[in-house]
Amino acid sequence: MPRRRFALPRLGGLLRCLLLLLPLAGCANVLRQDAPPAEATVGLPVLGVPNARFWPDGPPDALRREADLMLARQGAGTGRALPPAHFLALSGGGDNGAYGAGLLAGWTATGTRPRFDVVTGISAGALIAPFAFLGPDYDPALREVFTQQAPPDLILLRRIPFAVLFNDSLADTSPLTRLIQRHADAAMLAAIAREYARGRLLLIGTTNLDLQRPVVWNIGAIAASGHPDALALFQKILLASASIPGAFPPVLVDVEHDGRGFQEMHVDGGAATQVFFYPPSLTLRGAAGQPPRQRTIWVIRNGRIDIEAASVNRGLFSIARRSIATLLHFSGVGDISRIYLTAQRDEVGFRLSFIGSNFAAERREPFDQRFMQALFDYAEAKARSGTAWVDVPPVVGTLAATADRPAAR
Repeated sequence: MPRRRFALPRLGGLLRCLLLLLPLAGCANVLRQDAPPAEATVGLPVLGVPNARFWPDGPPDALRREADLMLARQGAGTGRALPPAHFLALSGGGDNGAYGAGLLAGWTATGTRPRFDVVTGISAGALIAPFAFLGPDYDPALREVFTQQAPPDLILLRRIPFAVLFNDSLADTSPLTRLIQRHADAAMLAAIAREYARGRLLLIGTTNLDLQRPVVWNIGAIAASGHPDALALFQKILLASASIPGAFPPVLVDVEHDGRGFQEMHVDGGAATQVFFYPPSLTLRGAAGQPPRQRTIWVIRNGRIDIEAASVNRGLFSIARRSIATLLHFSGVGDISRIYLTAQRDEVGFRLSFIGSNFAAERREPFDQRFMQALFDYAEAKARSGTAWVDVPPVVGTLAATADRPAAR
């Protein structure tokens, strides 16, 4: 099928094409193997690894066992105090992921960036997460991924109407696949396995579209399994977490049940949640006999908190577009509030960073390289200046530029 360099049409025209072609789209079918039986899916051990993934909307038993294993590897139960624990949660945000990448680089420059015991990532945050997990030595690669890629280096737009009639998405993500394969390689997977053995967790979120449920993948356990397909699964998970449904192709994960092969369909973790740490059903507690431990959750929202006012045209597509943007915005804000309240309950310190209203670089197209470089530089400077973090989620509204202030101590 012919390709052209990335250039998105106006969204209104795109939506019109989609709606006009929907009656015909039912005739097209991109083949896949059947999904496994719904009642069996939750218990399927991917690659034979029983703790390869968790279902955060279900009972917290499996997550609790993994947390206890993590503490045991760190030396809990020995009677000695463990050092302060630091957790990092990275949100989705598309090209706004340059914010989180720049923030980490600036944080490294201050000499105060901690080693994170747990790192979680969704969508663009999933692409940042392995670099953040492995530490400052990976900052140059992170900078490259989020500042040195032109739009065609990430995705290629399929021609309309052929994309709707004969494909499962508007864009081809083979360039992004190659980028992931170049950086998320065997050496990275081996490094993640070593850190997992030391009691650290890297968790990536996707959405199982067949079940309409969030999935949290335990990358360290997958890496430590030694399975020959572990690297391919790791790369698939990163791609799936960043695959916006409809815009990007879904990712199919092979599983077996009763001696038969099936495929699960996974898409952007942001379809279920914009940022995550641990579900409220799981209460953090120290190991028996263990001295109290200082803990802090650092949340990076690759997006704004404030609302940009606009006069919305009275038309179907304008209203739908604005409504979807509003839905996604408040979904992300709600996720942050949930993390904050859960942290308060469990006496975990909370820090939040987000794109302030004083950032005003123009985005000419999705994944505009100049925009991403400007956002990276803005976040890096913000971290260096000590104005990156707040202790309480701000009130949603139109924030003044003075929102970027040092957190209260």
